[in-house]
Amino acid sequence: MRLILAAVGRLKAGPERELASRYRDRAAQVGRGLGFLACDSVEIPESRARRAADRCAEEALALAAHLPPGGVLLAYDERGRADLGSEALAERVAAWRDVARPALVVAIGGPDGLDASIRTKAELILSFGAATLPHGLVRVLALEQLYRSLTILAGHPYHRGEAG
Repeated sequence: MRLILAAVGRLKAGPERELASRYRDRAAQVGRGLGFLACDSVEIPESRARRAADRCAEEALALAAHLPPGGVLLAYDERGRADLGSEALAERVAAWRDVARPALVVAIGGPDGLDASIRTKAELILSFGAATLPHGLVRVLALEQLYRSLTILAGHPYHRGEAG
């Protein structure tokens, strides 16, 4: 299974880009031993359409182009679930891998959000809560959660779970 983060917008050089790259590299390294072939990051240019709905629709087409037939789409959206824990996410990722899905595409929309067509295609829609977060930070958090999921599957001590 390939792991792909597809995000609208470009991260400028700086700490957010460096941290996103670090988590992507870590995920790729841990994932190799778990049957994950790659962890790629794709930047989708922001649409220049005049209306927000048109921008979202254009960006949705570009995001969907990275989803291979049979692939899984996980979307981060403000209307998504904020209550799914890291262990539960890891279980989902493992289940998708175990039934030989070719790719997991994690989609992050642009400043106007995600088009309804992406939310409809998504098998899981998550949120980082009600607060509005900077786009670059969402990308870092999504990659960190992907890395955390893989470390949970690998039995790596990065994720300590519930203290008890």
